[in-house]
Amino acid sequence: MKTTRESAREASHKNLVHVLTDLLEKNYDAEKGYKKALEHTTNPDLKKFLKNQAVQRNHFATELDKYFHELNEHPKERKTGTTLGSLHRFWIDFKSSVTRKNDESILEECLRGEKASLKEYEEKLEKNILNPNVKQMLEEHRDKIQKTIKQIKILEDLED
Repeated sequence: MKTTRESAREASHKNLVHVLTDLLEKNYDAEKGYKKALEHTTNPDLKKFLKNQAVQRNHFATELDKYFHELNEHPKERKTGTTLGSLHRFWIDFKSSVTRKNDESILEECLRGEKASLKEYEEKLEKNILNPNVKQMLEEHRDKIQKTIKQIKILEDLED
């Protein structure tokens, strides 16, 4: 029979694994989204930006994956992301095929995706008690996402 402390520790561990799993999948989604967006632009500056963002999201996923292993856990073998992420990538394909201003529509979708990521990170940070290392890592990711949002807005202004 488990003590109250053991049960609480186990519940906390499961919650942390759930939080990390959600964010890992969101980062797979974002990385794939940026790679998909790369296919729809010929603008070299935008290509560079999109590639850098895909690399950044891969880095986030790598950090999250590393933390899974520190917890002696293994993320589920699903590097495909979420169904919602797949739908978002499909929307980028569709919108790019029917829109004249491809770069502008790509940036709009990137902005929408980044805002959703930011919201996800903020909710995880606000609603969960996290150990200091995880909290710091997630705050760093969140701050970089906020910076990306600002960069996208600047790029959108240049497109107008």
